[in-house]
Amino acid sequence: MDIFAGWENHTELLHDAWTRLIQPEDTVVLAGDISWGMTLSEALPDFRWLDALPGREKIILKGNHDYWWVTMKKMQAFFAENGLQTLKILHNNCYAYENIGICGTRGWVNMEPEKEDDPADAKVRAREAQRLDVSLTAAEQQGLKPAAFLHYPPVYGASCNYEMLDVLWKHQVKDCWYGHVHGKSQHRYAVNGERDGICYHLIAGDYIQFIPQKIM
Repeated sequence: MDIFAGWENHTELLHDAWTRLIQPEDTVVLAGDISWGMTLSEALPDFRWLDALPGREKIILKGNHDYWWVTMKKMQAFFAENGLQTLKILHNNCYAYENIGICGTRGWVNMEPEKEDDPADAKVRAREAQRLDVSLTAAEQQGLKPAAFLHYPPVYGASCNYEMLDVLWKHQVKDCWYGHVHGKSQHRYAVNGERDGICYHLIAGDYIQFIPQKIM
């Protein structure tokens, strides 16, 4: 990532901020794009780097560049085989943090206003909305207050992912954190703050200057 403006020395910056701010008992959520590795084995050095950092658990959801991502069963088995004890996968499930249900999925590209929708994109959006619905339902069934984490923003500039928004509204989600949006020219279109009853938070690495954000 160092080839991109704003990502110079990002590994060192993140490591320094993480070790300064994160305590051993903390839970950390990572909103996708974890490793450039194409397979689990290729991504192993990055997994080990994350696993060695402070924190009781690091909850990972899928980003659009996480090509190593396979089935939940295979990922969990790989983590266990390699002694990665703090890494958890968020996929059609949720994790409890006190009275909060940590929910989420990758999401997908939004519908562009006044443009014909791509059927392939519509199919992926519907699938991702279903996964978010399953995750949020799992939290509610445990009596937890759901908090949503996505990789793609469900609202960006004038474009929206209406399938995802419908799920967020259905479950009365009040806060949604997301990544994916990089570079100052793109950050200016990101929604930070309340819109239609949901408070959105951009947590892309370069936007937050690689400083972990305390969210609750």
